[in-house]
Amino acid sequence: MITNHQAKYYAHELTRQAAGDDIDRISTSLFDASVDLNPHQIEAALFALRSPLSKGVVLADEVGLGKTIEAGLVLCQYWAERKRHILVISPASLRRQWAAELIEKFNLPTEILDARAVRQRKKDGIYNPFRQNKVIILSYHYASRMEDELRAIPWNLVVFDEAHKLRNAHQKSNRMGKALRRALDGRQKLLLTATPIQNSLMELYGLSTLIDEHIFGDDKAFRKQYLHNGTNLEELRERLKGFIKRTLRRDVVEYVRYTERRTFTQPFTPGDDEQRLYDGISAFMLREESYALPKRQRHLTTLILRKLLASSTCAVTETLKRIRERLIRLRDQQVVSDDFLGHLVAEEELEEEYLEILEASAESGPIDQAEIDKDRINEEIAELEQFISWADAIKVDAKSRQLLTALETGFQEMEKMGAPRKAIIFTESRRTQEYLRTYLDEQGYRGKLVTFNGTNTDPESNGIFQLWLQEERNKDKITGSCPVDRRTALIDYFREQAEIMIATEAA
Repeated sequence: MITNHQAKYYAHELTRQAAGDDIDRISTSLFDASVDLNPHQIEAALFALRSPLSKGVVLADEVGLGKTIEAGLVLCQYWAERKRHILVISPASLRRQWAAELIEKFNLPTEILDARAVRQRKKDGIYNPFRQNKVIILSYHYASRMEDELRAIPWNLVVFDEAHKLRNAHQKSNRMGKALRRALDGRQKLLLTATPIQNSLMELYGLSTLIDEHIFGDDKAFRKQYLHNGTNLEELRERLKGFIKRTLRRDVVEYVRYTERRTFTQPFTPGDDEQRLYDGISAFMLREESYALPKRQRHLTTLILRKLLASSTCAVTETLKRIRERLIRLRDQQVVSDDFLGHLVAEEELEEEYLEILEASAESGPIDQAEIDKDRINEEIAELEQFISWADAIKVDAKSRQLLTALETGFQEMEKMGAPRKAIIFTESRRTQEYLRTYLDEQGYRGKLVTFNGTNTDPESNGIFQLWLQEERNKDKITGSCPVDRRTALIDYFREQAEIMIATEAA
């Protein structure tokens, strides 16, 4: 218990202002953070905070140097100064990662919003879900569609992760870039990218226009000064130093130890039965007219089917069964919801950008029952049942067999290097994850496996979590947040006991 006097002192320390280039400015904001910092990360955060006149900066460290940590430091400082209208825009697949990092490492409350979440918040009585006392996290696609709503909020800071996605924001044809520039004009911005330039200096110009359209003038002036006259490149470098900070790996080797990476490829060739299934489903998806593929979601359905087909036979089998059930309901003139793709994406933990596409191309209503050709539907149902039969006959696919060989080869190399016997297998499908767990159990790895996904609520993960809670009950490691503590428990188990982690994109 702290006294009123102590509470007042802590409040003063957290909210007092310091010079932008003063280390005290961020040290006070890390009162409740759980992160080990490196010098370059502190320098980057101070660079982003130092100039009150600047409209934003680009942090362009090489991959793996902790740009998210640097952004977290800046967000922490804004939060401590009670500047709490904060927006993070990232690729859809990284939204959960941002939310987890901010709560786990910086104790910042977050809210991931998409069309469904916004509708639910409004039902719950929150009139404007974008205006909350939380860090709001949006995908690029959704943020560009919410131009009017975002423009109405006086954001204190906007973070763009993977900002190179907007490197062409200056072009008239780039609708997403133009919408975000209009919606967030005049707001303080923090751009994060490991690749500020890939093909042309104009990409640097495009990023600069997100911060301030007047840094370099119009694109014609930039081209004339820096693309058509090489003698001005040194001047360009000097001007870029004002709003871009880039740290390379070679700059930090004295205090950051990098793991030695060795790469090898394990090829595999599908068997005849697998090739027959692949060819059959591919031909089925190429048809111009099909009841199995909702018209407005045809392209997306095809993408998902191909992704699952490449993941594993069991993953695509369950999807084929779901499509068959939908066709049976349609044939029998039952109510048909074409949101089966949304459920599929969620169940399989596929890239959440698919959900964004679904929102943008939602069906306008159910199919006209009077136009249904039942004979054609029955033919499609029969074909799907044939594919399902072929898939069920494939007990172990070629890729799984070669995975065993790759694991054995990898473990042998680790032993030579004196490295721990650890492996992570990434998969884009929850069903593939379950299949691999069972398969590797049967191949001698029982008791040496742990899975990691978006929920981590299966019986084995629950057992690991409960044991971890008992072991850590008298320590400071338990946060009280069940999802965070579950993840920590599984990671600790992998570090200390398991040899293999099978993980979805959530890891």
